[in-house]
Amino acid sequence: MALKITEECINCDVCEPVCPNQAIYMGEQIYEINPNLCTECVGHFEIPHCVDICPIDCIPKDERYNESKIDLYIKFTKLKKRSS
Repeated sequence: MALKITEECINCDVCEPVCPNQAIYMGEQIYEINPNLCTECVGHFEIPHCVDICPIDCIPKDERYNESKIDLYIKFTKLKKRSS
C-alpha cells in the first residue's frame, strides 16, 4: 500500500527530503504523498523513511491502495527505469 499523511501533520518539513522517490510534496494545507510514486521505500530501505522520521506519527498506510511488497517492488523497478 502507499502511505498517506493525515491532517495531524504539523508541516515540520522532515519527511519530504528523505523520500527516495520524491513522492512527498506540499499540498494546500499539509504535505501529501503521491501514491503513484510511493513504494513505502521498498527497493531503497527496510522501513519507510518518512514513517521513521515523523515526530508525530501521522503517516499510516493508505487503505485505498492495496499493494503487496511484490507490487511495491515492481513499482520501484519501473520508477528506477524511468529515472535512468
